[in-house]
Amino acid sequence: MKKQNYDVNNGLSYTLYGDYYLPDLALPEEEKPTYGKYGMLRRTFLKEHRKGLYMSMFLQGKMVEHLNQIDRAATERMELLVVKMTERQGVTERLKAEDQLLWVGMMNNIRSAAEEIVLKELIYV
Repeated sequence: MKKQNYDVNNGLSYTLYGDYYLPDLALPEEEKPTYGKYGMLRRTFLKEHRKGLYMSMFLQGKMVEHLNQIDRAATERMELLVVKMTERQGVTERLKAEDQLLWVGMMNNIRSAAEEIVLKELIYV
């Protein structure tokens, strides 16, 4: 009996182990998980509310890539929104020097609003 066998019908190769031919299967190389807060929020959302999509990406080995991409996009969007909103609302370094308490309150409001937008646009879809 041959040690290796290739099946043209399904495109898999098989190796003889004892009396049985077992398929030569290997998981594809995944990129390293570098995602943070937004990637974890996206994973939780998919796991709880989009089970089919979650399992499909998980089984195809595309989950980590997707979560890294979502985390990068959400972080970039968050930074952009904070900059635009601070310009629009007139929150400057001068205000920070004059009235720190007001500046902190306005920045917290801006960050909260920007995060709410990011969550609705990128995470919970």
